[in-house]
Amino acid sequence: MAKRIDITNVSSYYGKFEAVSDVSLRIEPNAVTAFIGPSGCGKSTLLRTLNRMHEVVPGTSVTGEILLDGENIYDDTVDPVNVRRTIGMVFQRPNPFPTMSIYENVAAGIRLDARRMPKSELDGLVERSLQAANLWNEVKDRLKKPGASLSGGQQQRLCIARAIAVEPAVLLMDEPCSSLDPISTLAIEDLIDELKNNYTIVIVTHNMQQAARVSDTTAFFNLAGIGQPGRLIESAPTALIFSTPGQKATEDYISGRFG
Repeated sequence: MAKRIDITNVSSYYGKFEAVSDVSLRIEPNAVTAFIGPSGCGKSTLLRTLNRMHEVVPGTSVTGEILLDGENIYDDTVDPVNVRRTIGMVFQRPNPFPTMSIYENVAAGIRLDARRMPKSELDGLVERSLQAANLWNEVKDRLKKPGASLSGGQQQRLCIARAIAVEPAVLLMDEPCSSLDPISTLAIEDLIDELKNNYTIVIVTHNMQQAARVSDTTAFFNLAGIGQPGRLIESAPTALIFSTPGQKATEDYISGRFG
């Protein structure tokens, strides 16, 4: 079941460097929220704080509060592994496990989860995940082939299938189409539109047209200058952001006057 994320006064640090400053934002369930803004404004850093991937890098820290349906994911009693299981991540470049088959790539999350299930049940889960990622019909006759043998767009959909196999509530996508051709990009965008029926989705994108096409809400980030932290400038329904943004900086960015 999709879950809501409430971000309150969140700042993210690399050592003493503040990469993102004082962000407060509500991310609604069963909807797509797009993070847009120029390079270096902290979009991907904030995305990684949402499932505690940020803290995997030594010396990083986060202040503020992130609630997942009311539960603080940074509470001392919360297991970060469980957070990452509930809030899945799809990265910029497709990253199927190169030594694993298509089938094993999808099943990998379940095996890492140490969940034992009969092969027939695992077969069903793999099939459902590949169907949900709109990949089943393309690979059902070659499940034993290496995941890396697929095209770039197919690999990205395989990674999405792997992410949803562990039944998360939220999917984070960090520029998932940046390395794909236009046809593969369209396939991923269509898939995102379908997936929001079951998941909360947050996508980082540099493509303004993509943000306009796939998202329900758009959050614009910017920074005052080099060495300054990224800040949330405004967040609003996507149609509003792209027609009548509330801040001049937002208008300048989406119209191509900077960034």
